[in-house]
Amino acid sequence: MIPRIHQQGSNTLGLLHYLYGKGTHEEHIDPHLVASFDGMAPDPGRDPSVTKKDLQHLLDQPLSLLGSGQRPDKHVWHCSVRAAPDDPILSDGQWAEIARRMVAATGIDPGDGAGCRWAAVRHADDHIHIIATLIREDGRRPDHHRSGKRAQAEARLIEADYGLHHVTPGDGTAAQRPTSAERHKAERQGRERTVREELRETVRRAVAGAATEAEFLNHLKAAGLLVRTRVLPSGDLRGYTVALPGDRNKDGEPVFYAGSTLAPDLSLPRIRDRFDATGVASAPGSAGRQDHRAAQQPAPSAARRTATHAAWAALLVVDHGDDGAAAAQIAATGEVLDALAKTSALHTRQQLREAAWAFERASRSHTRAEFRHSQRLRRAARDLVYSGPALGRGEDGAATAMLIDTLFFLALAAAHWHAQRQHAQQAAAARQAAEHLRAAYQAAAAQPLGALYQRGRRLGRPLLQRQTAVLREAVPELAEQILTEPGWYALAATLTDTEAAGHDPTALLADAAGRRELDTADSVSDVLVWRLRRTADLPADTSHAVTDAHTAPYSASRVWQQAPGRSGARRGRS
Repeated sequence: MIPRIHQQGSNTLGLLHYLYGKGTHEEHIDPHLVASFDGMAPDPGRDPSVTKKDLQHLLDQPLSLLGSGQRPDKHVWHCSVRAAPDDPILSDGQWAEIARRMVAATGIDPGDGAGCRWAAVRHADDHIHIIATLIREDGRRPDHHRSGKRAQAEARLIEADYGLHHVTPGDGTAAQRPTSAERHKAERQGRERTVREELRETVRRAVAGAATEAEFLNHLKAAGLLVRTRVLPSGDLRGYTVALPGDRNKDGEPVFYAGSTLAPDLSLPRIRDRFDATGVASAPGSAGRQDHRAAQQPAPSAARRTATHAAWAALLVVDHGDDGAAAAQIAATGEVLDALAKTSALHTRQQLREAAWAFERASRSHTRAEFRHSQRLRRAARDLVYSGPALGRGEDGAATAMLIDTLFFLALAAAHWHAQRQHAQQAAAARQAAEHLRAAYQAAAAQPLGALYQRGRRLGRPLLQRQTAVLREAVPELAEQILTEPGWYALAATLTDTEAAGHDPTALLADAAGRRELDTADSVSDVLVWRLRRTADLPADTSHAVTDAHTAPYSASRVWQQAPGRSGARRGRS
């Protein structure tokens, strides 16, 4: 149940014309009254002898008790109450009771016999509109302070009483919802999302990996947006607005949106917090290094490996760091997801884009993010952006699967962190992002794990028996489960590669299994494959890897050292 308090107005009759009209797309079907302040208000929708002017006159009658100087400029209160998409269709009687509960809870008509006059109109199966005059029968103003929060609290009770879908409560950090007019405009233009939502996604991607204001603005222009900037007399940037080239108002002019109206963290001051804290652009000579870094364009596989290491380090901070550091890592994770979606191959692009879209809500809370803790992850996002699109096969395809696997666990860690702090919407968004990452992983991992599986199947019997013994010694509590998984052969091939690279496979496997919980994994063997290959710095693509540990040369270089400490196995996380 989603109540929304609309902006107060001054034209009762105008709102009634809309409520009883056909709608902008003929979507209003059988508009009619379901409830009113006295249960006897005339209904211009069902009674042909009644006009909308009659209803307007009845609702506004308390205004006549006031002198001309005492009447409020905006006396029309308007609240819509919408059921969730998966809720059953409610009857007129049920909507009438919901309307009465809403006006009581918000202070419009608290039940003292002298409340405001109101009427509830239903013109669709899934919602009603409540219109009220903000003058009580005794001539006083109603106490409707914080009516939005009061309506939300009552909606949670209504959901429980009627067995409806439970909507997670907000905390004021969500991005502004598109208006009805924006949604109808998107439908007319054949857009999947409203202009506001498209701009929010594009601006968010422009932030990902940017190190300076100039670079951020260049990203916006490169994405095809129209950009306007406001500059102070000092020459410093004061703010920015963006528009889609094809989005015009009735006068044919572009419709510009300020970043702060797209999402709270897309205002220029909030974006500057990321730039100022990372140190990428503030160090002496940083501009030159920045251009050189961009010109180098790291290979997609190398960028994905860097991001995997950074994501794993971030996961440990979310698990064990202080709140400011964890919030920064979660926000920077959103940048990595945006950068990865932007540069992903076609077969993973849609799910990664949906994961980034969902995680956007998880990246904001009232916990202040200390972005100095997220330098590594933000630089990883930058590398992803400048590495360019990945082909989705070979080393970069396998490295993508490795990165998505780590991001999946990072999203779950973010969900757990938010849930512990009663950030319900953020926790739900992080879990939703994890599900999209799970689907993206399945698409990305099919080829590289298939190659590893085939290599494992071709291992000689003595070597396969040796790796089975390694498994049982390293993780005795998981060994029998892993041996029944199809991924066991991929893990056996990886254990062989770790031994060929000069590592102790038993110690490495025990460490990989103990670093974090495995209960949320679809396949324990898959997770261990990527943890081993990341920790031992083995090639993600194994199409040319050796399989004989006795003849293979030492080839691995430990370019990245695992962060010290072990998080321990924690069961039952979700």
